[in-house]
Amino acid sequence: MGYPSLRMRRWRRTQHLRDLVSEVRLELSNLVYPIFVDEGADSVTPIASMPGISRFPISRVAEEARDAVEKGVRAVLLFGVPYLKDEVGSGAFLTDGVIQKAIRKLKREFGDEVVVMADVCLCEYTSHGHCGVIKGSEVVNDLTLSVLQKVAVSQAEAGVDVVAPSAMMDGQVKAIREALDDSGHDQTAILSYSAKYASGFYSCFREAARCAPKQGDRRGYQMDYRNAREALREMELDLEEGADAIMVKPALAYLDIIRLARDRLNAPIAAYNVSGEYAMVKAAAQNGWVDEKAAALEILTGIKRAGADIIITYFAKDVKRWMETE
Repeated sequence: MGYPSLRMRRWRRTQHLRDLVSEVRLELSNLVYPIFVDEGADSVTPIASMPGISRFPISRVAEEARDAVEKGVRAVLLFGVPYLKDEVGSGAFLTDGVIQKAIRKLKREFGDEVVVMADVCLCEYTSHGHCGVIKGSEVVNDLTLSVLQKVAVSQAEAGVDVVAPSAMMDGQVKAIREALDDSGHDQTAILSYSAKYASGFYSCFREAARCAPKQGDRRGYQMDYRNAREALREMELDLEEGADAIMVKPALAYLDIIRLARDRLNAPIAAYNVSGEYAMVKAAAQNGWVDEKAAALEILTGIKRAGADIIITYFAKDVKRWMETE
């Protein structure tokens, strides 16, 4: 049966009709809000390339999380900006490190009211800006694993709910799972950055976290953006090694990878709507070229439609207001 008996526009006539047959719904409960915690800051510091996003001193991190909670967001992902850096990123696993302090502060303030996630990587903590230990000019995989283990355990001891390894070292999930279990933290979940691509959309994040490589780039360990089957293999391996959920990063240029994971894998899938994707919308909106609310909601819904269960996004605090006024 076709036109004129079948008219597809009938269900599009009003907002309530459209809502009745919507196939995908963006839910606040699926959003994660990233927070940059700056150990050397005395006050909130706006990030020039990411309007609306700032670095927060440890003393203000609970306040920022509370603002997110009041706007319907119940999960945060912490990134540390340490005062001091060294060759091996030892600040990442200090008991009184910037992220460890922030985790304790949030868990004291919120308990289980907020899911606290923390990035497990070395790039913010190394003087050279790479995600692992360097010998010569090479990021050494297995030496890095032992450091990542210390980082994850230190975060678990501080009370984190989810560790999120993002270094893209082979075997990092297995190493972290073993370290967590051996230290009595078998309930700490792992959200692995399984398909983290070497992307041009990270530059704003690197400004925010002060973690740009001093030399070279990260293409020797992050994924080649031309590859899809390789991403599936990475995700399968991480699940075999003990990941509780997997991530695709970035999201917008990799919707096909999210869909590939959704179709093939029976596990929670996260997608990171990264800094460059955020900044493009913000810049276009400030110039009057796009409607920020319309563009952001369309992008986030597209990520959800592709198959993501969890969306990490800098837009998270705006979504409730936008959905209420849609």
